[in-house]
Amino acid sequence: MKTVGLCVCGILLGVSARAIDLVDLSGDTARQSVVAAGTPTLYNGHPSTILLPDGRTMFCFWPVNHGGYGGPAARSDDGGRTWTRIDELMPPEIGYDLECPMAHRLVDADGRARLWVWFGFRASTEQEARSPAGSAARSAAARTTAAMPSVMSEDEGRTWKACPPLGGKFRCILSFQGIVRLRDGSYLGVYHRGPEDCVDRGPLEVLSSTTSDGGRTWSEPRVIAAVPGLDLCEPWVFRSPDGKELAVLMRENTRKGRSKVIFSQDEGRTWSSPADVPDGLTGDRHQGVVLRDGRLVVCFRDIGKGSPTWGHYVAWIGPYDALHGRGTSKPYKVKLLHSYANGDCGYSGVHLLPDGTVVCTAYVKYRNDNCRQSVVTTRFKVSETDALRNGKPAAALPKR
Repeated sequence: MKTVGLCVCGILLGVSARAIDLVDLSGDTARQSVVAAGTPTLYNGHPSTILLPDGRTMFCFWPVNHGGYGGPAARSDDGGRTWTRIDELMPPEIGYDLECPMAHRLVDADGRARLWVWFGFRASTEQEARSPAGSAARSAAARTTAAMPSVMSEDEGRTWKACPPLGGKFRCILSFQGIVRLRDGSYLGVYHRGPEDCVDRGPLEVLSSTTSDGGRTWSEPRVIAAVPGLDLCEPWVFRSPDGKELAVLMRENTRKGRSKVIFSQDEGRTWSSPADVPDGLTGDRHQGVVLRDGRLVVCFRDIGKGSPTWGHYVAWIGPYDALHGRGTSKPYKVKLLHSYANGDCGYSGVHLLPDGTVVCTAYVKYRNDNCRQSVVTTRFKVSETDALRNGKPAAALPKR
């Protein structure tokens, strides 16, 4: 096991500069396992993961190439320590589904669980799906019937089938990045789109939709966050530790300032205006978990101005109240994976296991060689990073 380091750095975000502690775990390769290795010609892209209620079975899905076509999938039976490919279980239609997969487990009113993997849109041919220049086809498909297709399992991942796209009303760039259960048992999903099609260009806005039947049908989408001159995207929605409100963290893609956050105290019916996130939390595609002590662990690609971990895959650990600009407990950051690709990394699944281990799966060029991006899992306990932050040695993880 390599040495784990601690450094205290000044993070510059916008016009402010405040000290925030940084724990570096990126060199500790014993924490890491490779889901899918990149090669000089194979780019494994943006993963999304599902954890089953047993606290150890996980599924991972990712596209070939940057926002490319689906098909690759893997299963872990030991909480992300080892992985087995299950591509052969996927229906053939997934090979026509493009953009980053978004994986979720939803339970309907009858208690029936379904595993869902949504994509941006479904191409009509294999040639179109694998074409690097499919914007014309993408626009036409999104305007008609091919936006937000999915594959789904009704038996906890043993078998899978393709489901039809939700249709033109759900045109998007990325599908449901965040889904949260509401008090009435329904679910609220959030995603983003551009001005008229599925091509990734601004102005960008964030939308929500709800489902009361476990993901089979969704309500009319509505815009919940849009700011002239800014591009809000890649939303992650979650419930506050006290259960009283919902929060959505968003990427801001013009790079003019910080990432943004909005809040709802009425189960998503109304939302606050977008506000700046606190120090150290500016980045791309936030995903995270709420700890038992009420703190947040939020993982993302760091793009904070002046950050010593700019372009790398990191975690922000801090109190929920910091999102409101309150509280005295100071957040800190953890560098999880080093990127050798100038910031082309991140986009992750994050889960909290029963023993307190946080398991994070991201795409990253994690070696300084001629291979392209890999899908990699890393893991840590916050008790370890707390100790390292305070200058104490962390206990080694058990061997895999």
